Amino acid sequence: MDLPTGGAPAATDTAADPIARARALVTLLEAAGPRIDAARELPADVLDAMHRNRLFRLLLPRSVGGEERDPATYIQAVEAVATGDASAAWCMNQGSGCSMVAAYLEPPVAHEMFAGPRDVLAWGQGKTRAVKVPGGWRVSGTSHFASGSRHATWLGMHCPTFGPDGTPIRHPDGATFERTMLFRREVATITDPWQVMGLRGTGSDTYAVEDLFVADDYAVTRDREAERREDGVLYRFTTGNIYAAGFGAVGLGVARGMLDAFIRLAGEKTPVLAATAMRDHPLIQGLIGVSDAKLRAARTWLIAVLRAAEAQATEAGQLSLDDRMDIRQAATFAIHQAREVVNALWHEAGATAIFDAQPFEHRFRDMNAVSQQVQGRSAHFETVGQHKLGMRVNQRWV
Repeated sequence: MDLPTGGAPAATDTAADPIARARALVTLLEAAGPRIDAARELPADVLDAMHRNRLFRLLLPRSVGGEERDPATYIQAVEAVATGDASAAWCMNQGSGCSMVAAYLEPPVAHEMFAGPRDVLAWGQGKTRAVKVPGGWRVSGTSHFASGSRHATWLGMHCPTFGPDGTPIRHPDGATFERTMLFRREVATITDPWQVMGLRGTGSDTYAVEDLFVADDYAVTRDREAERREDGVLYRFTTGNIYAAGFGAVGLGVARGMLDAFIRLAGEKTPVLAATAMRDHPLIQGLIGVSDAKLRAARTWLIAVLRAAEAQATEAGQLSLDDRMDIRQAATFAIHQAREVVNALWHEAGATAIFDAQPFEHRFRDMNAVSQQVQGRSAHFETVGQHKLGMRVNQRWV
């Protein structure tokens, strides 16, 4: 097989659609759910299948052997994976968002980082610093919530920067000059605090480095226009835009998987002491109809917002603040709607839902873990409201 630049095998013509590739893994992911939770990471067979279907390379530039898919198509692939397992989808979105940094790197560095078809970058947030030295930076700190770091080959650390004398380096407007420092996973000290309620399989570990030298070419400011080297419309979106939309899609996929399982249950179960089967009860019928409507509406809106933003970026060369606000609003709304659906279905599934062997318990945990993350904060709606009122807003999460 001919290999594109970067060494990754190209998708075959019969599997060109990434959504179809993702859907083909749902049965495997559903069956692997207990093993994913128990291991608190993605097992080898799951990773093999995801890499074979290039699910970590959908947002990587074509110039580096990636697929550079449009955001609306990409999030539907994430959603499909999430119907099978939330942790797999969460890791997919995290790693894919990280891979967008290749659009800002010098080409030789981008090729090095993603040379192998299983190369994955992961990062988190934490207390860090980078001090300028000749040829690069001295980096120290600890970062947390590095989802997918156990199968990653590279790590990144987002650092405020300082001059040799310890003076903070700032942009002309006074904002902190943050650089993301990139280094191979094996140079970091990894600790495992990931004993959590949901999203157990993400293996979102903590990592630290102390006085690590990182050369200038491996330091980048994400989403900074002046450093962007790729012209594709995808890279007019920020990693924040993609994280928001992708994690919204994780929620939608989890909820859709829960609804599918609930419909099967309703067709089979007659509750104890009940005179009728679940399927014959008007409350259950109505719940299914409303749940389906909520998920379809949130999904349709999120996809429409991404397509509109892509059209805007194609025409104007960049996303407008309105587009970014729309993405933030639609993504957060998707998470909230998905949580409402999952929690309502969980309650009506009765005692069946509490058993590990049933397809409800882990989805309930995962969905409520998704909504606890920063992407699900209700405060995002306040930001959108402030923007619509013409107020000055904090754009950190848009």
